[in-house]
Amino acid sequence: MDEHTVLPIQLPERPAVLIVVSGPSGVGKDAAIKRMRDLRYPFYFLVTNTTRPKRSDEIEGVDYHFVTKEQFLEMQQRGEFLERAVVYGYDYGNSKREVKEALARGQDVIMRIDVQGAATIKRMVADAIFIFLLPPSMEILEARLRKRRTEPEDYLRLRLHAARLEMNEVDKFDYAIVNEDDALDETAELIYAIIRAEKYRVKPRRVNL
Repeated sequence: MDEHTVLPIQLPERPAVLIVVSGPSGVGKDAAIKRMRDLRYPFYFLVTNTTRPKRSDEIEGVDYHFVTKEQFLEMQQRGEFLERAVVYGYDYGNSKREVKEALARGQDVIMRIDVQGAATIKRMVADAIFIFLLPPSMEILEARLRKRRTEPEDYLRLRLHAARLEMNEVDKFDYAIVNEDDALDETAELIYAIIRAEKYRVKPRRVNL
C-alpha cells in the first residue's frame, strides 16, 4: 500500500433504536408525539392498542387502535404484545411484531407509554432510550387534566395522586424534559436532538427482541 494512500475512518454502524417516551398522565405525551408526526420527523411512531373509549378529538389508527376488551384479550392470548398494562381500568398494549419489523427495516421506533409500561420495557430491552416528560409544576398538570373535561372529579383526583407517585420514577430514565405550556415544538426538537446524539455513540445501543 502506498504511504500516501488515504484510508477512510471506520465509524461504528448506527443500528435502529427504540425510544420510549413516558411520563404521568396529562404531561403531554400524546401531544408531543403528534407534533413530531406533524413536523415529519423520520421515525416509526408505534400506535398503541387500547380498550379506552375514543375521545372526540382522537383518530383511530393515529392516536390509538381502539379495540374491544374481547379483541384485546385475543391479541394477548396470541402473544402479540411487547408489553401490556392496565391503566385506570383500561388495557393498553403495544405490538411486538410492528417494533421488530420497523427496526429490521432500519427505522427508529418511538413508543409513548405510561410509566408502568416503560418499566416493563426497561426489563425487556435494556438498550432502549428512555425519555421522561415532566410538567412545569403539579398545578399546571392538574390544570391540563381539568381542561380535558373527560373525567369525573374522583377519577381526576386518582390521576393526580398517581402522577405524584410516577414523578418519583424519573431517576430510572435516561433523559428528562420539562414539557412547558405552548412549547410543543421545543419538546419535539429536544426529543429529536436526544435521538440524533444517541446515534453518534461510540458504543451504539443494540435492541434485541
